[in-house]
This record gives sequence, structure tokens and C-alpha cells, in this order.
Amino acid sequence: MSSAASEQSTGATSTTETATPPTTSTNRRQPFGQGFLDTISTGWAERPDTAPPVRPQAPFAARRRDAVSAAFPGKRLVIPAGELKQRSNDTDYPFRAHSAFSHLTGWASDSEPGAVLVFEPRSSGGHDVTLHFRERADRTTSEFYSDASIGEFWIGPRPALAGVAAGLELATAHIDDFESRDGDVVLDEDDDLTRFVSELRLVKDAYEVGQMELAVQVTAAGFDDIVANLPAIVEHPRGERVVEGVFHQRARSDGNAVGYDTIAASGPHACYLHWTRNDGAVVPGDLILIDAGVEVDSLYTADITRTLPVSGRFTDVQRKVYETVREAADAAFAAARPGVKFRSVHEAAMQVIAARVAEWGLLPVTAEEALDADSGGHHRRYMVHGTSHHLGIDVHDCARARRDMYYDGILEAGMVFTIEPGLYFQIDDLTVPEEYRGIGVRIEDDILMTDDGPVNLSAAIPRTADEVEAWIAAGGH
Repeated sequence: MSSAASEQSTGATSTTETATPPTTSTNRRQPFGQGFLDTISTGWAERPDTAPPVRPQAPFAARRRDAVSAAFPGKRLVIPAGELKQRSNDTDYPFRAHSAFSHLTGWASDSEPGAVLVFEPRSSGGHDVTLHFRERADRTTSEFYSDASIGEFWIGPRPALAGVAAGLELATAHIDDFESRDGDVVLDEDDDLTRFVSELRLVKDAYEVGQMELAVQVTAAGFDDIVANLPAIVEHPRGERVVEGVFHQRARSDGNAVGYDTIAASGPHACYLHWTRNDGAVVPGDLILIDAGVEVDSLYTADITRTLPVSGRFTDVQRKVYETVREAADAAFAAARPGVKFRSVHEAAMQVIAARVAEWGLLPVTAEEALDADSGGHHRRYMVHGTSHHLGIDVHDCARARRDMYYDGILEAGMVFTIEPGLYFQIDDLTVPEEYRGIGVRIEDDILMTDDGPVNLSAAIPRTADEVEAWIAAGGH
């Protein structure tokens, strides 16, 4: 039963340690009898009290905290995990911790709402770092049965202070011991701290790279699932929803969730860059653009796009557009090297896009004129978005980094980013011949920069037009 339905049988919502019958009633809560109150805390088997093993991310998170401590000497830093967000009435969205909080603690999919990481400055230098959160409402508390939001009778065991401390190798304390003070430096309130922890993620460590590889691997399986289910997808009047559901099943079974709302955009919908309504049919003869990524339990996510011919074969015009996008992606990949500016990746893709749409007679100017930074840009009508963004624990990672560290920053080993050019000819765009209208194509891959150059983490997912057709013919295998 849902958490909302479960409230029908709850009693008091007191947070005290004594079992007190409710003093007020609502149209849903029913009081507990004294016999229940006298016996509910007894008759339970003992639980083993063993410390969990140290999590593999713990030493990496410790080094990240050391970097934060060194950057803010003498400052009391507060990094909240965030709170539950209401979906409707008394139901909430699934909790996901703030990315910076998870990055600095190593606490990911099982982290607790309301938790706070505190850097307390020491007089001798450095910081004492403590993770505060609410201790579990186990069978020794009245919350165990009376509070449907945290009680273990309702939602199962929650993390214990000692267990989290052992797993993360990080001091823990009850949230009641946390004191907010004037002058604290608080994440998302202090610009310098918010910027620093965002830029701290620009270069991934070995643990993060491994999690990115895992996220791509599970995402690839999700794309295989979609291709294998194409017949059922085509048969359903809202086939885009079936695509979304098939991918979500993989994300939840092999990961934590989807890293962002899946885009399943068939036919003209593929020309809408953030189409997430996903309520359309998937019709043979059209293309379907699928932009999807699995977030694994560590909260790192892939971000991959493939565009498929629903019937299994590209038309001549579809193939021409598709292979142009792939050409732009390959040019961007070739431009990505350690030591070059991040924006050069986008510039390389734009040169191909401008050249081809000019060649097809779609521009009122030459490709060279379109590429002029001041007076040009005509080709951007058909690809308005950028080619690349950083990727990691956020799908658009490092979003609060300074421009000179991000778009104008220098590529270096350990960075993970997307390459995702596209072409979109909307159904009512009179600047293009009719045979182009309603075609939308994007190819997106996840790239790891190494000392030897870029590595396409998602290269195993079919990319060329021929590979995609063979993939569909094989049923996703």
C-alpha cells in the first residue's frame, strides 16, 4: 500500500520516546488501544549489530573533503543533503541527495533526507568533519510504529549512525546535535563554496570513472531492450510511453533510477529538443530519437542518444541527415584532445553542420558567413543547442563552475563529457524542402579524456547508419 494509504492505520505521530496515544484525530488516523501500546515494543528477535565494510568510495570522498577543507580555512561549512519534495498532498518524490553532498560523503542512493555534512574549523588548522542525520526509528522508539514517514514498521530499516560511520569512515552524529549558526558558509547560499564544489568535479577520480563506465554499460543494455521491444512499441497507440517504460525497467532493475526524464521522441516530436511528454505513437517510416541514461546506485549517470528508423531501414533523406550528424560527432571527437579548449569540440561539430546545410541549399549565406561569430549563426536554426557538457554525478555536471573553467576551460585527463550534435527540421519549417520536415536526429556519446586522447565510453552502442539497421534487424542483440 502507498504511504498515503498506510496513514489510515497510524496513530500518534509523536517523536518522543514514550508511547502516547494521540490527543487529536483526523478523518484518517485511528487511535491505538492500550494493549497495542503495551506490547508493540516487545517480542522481537535480536538483530545482529555488526559494522558494515568500508565502502569503496570512502577514501575518494575523504580526499575530496580534504580539498574543500584546504580551500576554506577557518570557515564553518555546511553541506545539506536536502529534504523530501512533495509530489501531491502527503506523497513525496523519491529522495535523491544533493550531488555535492553525495560527492563529499560517498553516501549515495541510500542517503537520508535532512542529513547535513558539517566542516567545523579547528584552532590548529583544518576541520573536523561530521555527518549529521536522524537516527533510525527502530523498535525502541514510539516512532517505530507511529510515524509512517520514518518508522521502521512502515518503511523498513533506516541507516544507523554507527553503520554509516563505519561504511563511510566518517564521524556521524544525530541531527539534533547540529546547530545552525550565523556566519556559516552554506552550500547553494555561498557562491564561493557552491562554485568550488562544482569545479571539484571537473576532473573525475578513478572511482568516478569506474562508475561512469558502469552507468554506460547499464544504459547500453537499456537501449538493447528498446530495440528488442520495437514490435510491441509500434503496436501501442502511445508507443513513446512504452519506450520510456522499457528503459525505466532496466534503470530500476540494474541501477538506481533514470538519470533524467527519458526523451522518447518519434516522428516530428524528435525535433523538440526536450520532448518528455512521450505520449505519441511510434510509426514505421519515422525516426525515433531516444535520449536516456541510467543513474547507478552511486548516483553517477550516463547520457546517451540514438536515433532509430522505426521500420528498420533509413530512407535516403533520413540516412543523409543521420550520417551528417555522425560526421559532426566524429569531427568533434577528433578535435577533443588534452590541452585544447572545451569549446573547440563544439566548434568542430558546427563546421560540419554549417557546411552540410549550406551544401543542401538551406542557408541564405555561405557556410563561412554562417560561422562568423558576430554576423552569422544561420545554421543554428537547425541545431540550437551546444555539442557538449560535462557529465558525472549530475547529468549536466559542474554546472556552477566558472565559464573560464568550463566552456572556455582546457580539456584534461579525467574529464567526462558528452558529444551530441544534431539536426532538427521541424514539421512546419518552410525554410527546408518538404522531404526534410519532421526529421530530427541526434547522436550522443559519453567521452572520457585520457592522457592519450578521448575514449568513447559508449562506442559499443551502434552508431553508424549501417550498424543501427543491423542492430534492429538482430532484435537488439
